[in-house]
Amino acid sequence: MFLVLKQFVKFLGVGSVSAVGHYGVLIGLVSGLGFDPVMSSATGAVVGALINYALNYRFTFQSSQQHTKTVWRFAVIAVLGLGLNTFFMWLGVTVLSLHYLLAQILTTLLVIFWSFTGNRWWTFRIPAAK
Repeated sequence: MFLVLKQFVKFLGVGSVSAVGHYGVLIGLVSGLGFDPVMSSATGAVVGALINYALNYRFTFQSSQQHTKTVWRFAVIAVLGLGLNTFFMWLGVTVLSLHYLLAQILTTLLVIFWSFTGNRWWTFRIPAAK
């Protein structure tokens, strides 16, 4: 259990770095260029995912697996996370009329648990010894 907690704390640290990329793109597109918040968030999420993969591979999960095995699994988890991110942002901005940054913060808190669980138990899972 301690290992999972330790990895989750590292995951949050890596997520903070990824969030700088995600939120930077989001704010730049919405406030700087006047783009739609939901689509800007989706674009930022892709940037954040690229950062996230590199750091989680090396730092959080210390994977020694081939990238050919982990990158496609990460992409599946990330695409599903992108869908969740886009849905929750749409819900927050369009349905609940929240400010886009508040909606993104709430969305991030919800999607974190999906991302950690999927990456811990599938993407970077260490195969059991035979």
